[in-house]
Amino acid sequence: MRTNNMKQSEGKVTLVTGATRGIGKGIAIGLAEAGATVYITGRSLEESQVGNGISGSLKETATAVESAGGICIPVQVDHSDDEQVRLLFERIQDEQGHLDLLVNNVYSGVQALKDAYAKPFWDGEPKMWDACNNVGLRSHYVASVYAARMMTQRQQGLICTISSWGGMSYIFGVPYGAGKAACDRASADMAVELKPYNVASLSIWPGIVGTEHISQLATEMGESDATDQRSLSIKSRYNWETPLLTGRVIAALAADPTVMKRTGRVQIVAELAQHYGLVDSNGDRPVSLRSLRFLLPSALPALTRYAGLIPNIKVPWSLLLLKALSSPQI
Repeated sequence: MRTNNMKQSEGKVTLVTGATRGIGKGIAIGLAEAGATVYITGRSLEESQVGNGISGSLKETATAVESAGGICIPVQVDHSDDEQVRLLFERIQDEQGHLDLLVNNVYSGVQALKDAYAKPFWDGEPKMWDACNNVGLRSHYVASVYAARMMTQRQQGLICTISSWGGMSYIFGVPYGAGKAACDRASADMAVELKPYNVASLSIWPGIVGTEHISQLATEMGESDATDQRSLSIKSRYNWETPLLTGRVIAALAADPTVMKRTGRVQIVAELAQHYGLVDSNGDRPVSLRSLRFLLPSALPALTRYAGLIPNIKVPWSLLLLKALSSPQI
């Protein structure tokens, strides 16, 4: 089993938005393992506290990227400011002359989602929508516009938009689910217009990723008496992924000469890891959230200890959609 892509992305110019911590940081490190030049963006150049002891900065990520063997160029960008985004792509064009990969990851809604957890949408503020979908859905679109202009000129490139199973089934609430479904739709529609130019557009679904925020949420849930299925799945930390696995998978996609065959479709990190023979940082490979090996223990936690005996069989999308429609939980 491979742990990286053996420098298959050497010479590629990549951009990961929102990479001060979490999935974005893991993606940047995964691309670095493959030898890419990695531009990263975020609002905090130096160490910054985002609450509850969670911190992160572009400089910290840059150090980790360089330690993994990549070239890192941190750029302080507020993705709610379109002019800063325009100048970012202008800089990449001036310095590199091209862009091979854009990863739309930046997201500002995590704290708002934590604050509103378990509350119905009508108990929240209307600004919750903007917290989830301004620096998120909208910023992904803006970055994709500038990336597409660069990529279509060379008639090659890849745009990956980090989305979620929340685009199909209820997870964190109405604004979150609507935004993720829109990310999937935008990725698919961009693929239609980009395909004649040999540029791929994919929507990427990680599994349950043990980011700093999700790990803290799991700890808080462990101290509570919440017993709903969603809470139990997070509290148990069963079948978690690290952010690095998403990075290794995206690096493999960027190096795949047949990636255009996947354009316009949702791609699941665990399933791609199996396809490319990749493992997570601990050497394990989590299963897809639509695998019986995940679904059965999630429904019956007592089965977790026997998970290895459950077949790793993927449930067809049609059945998964029926489940999503019949229940507000994955």
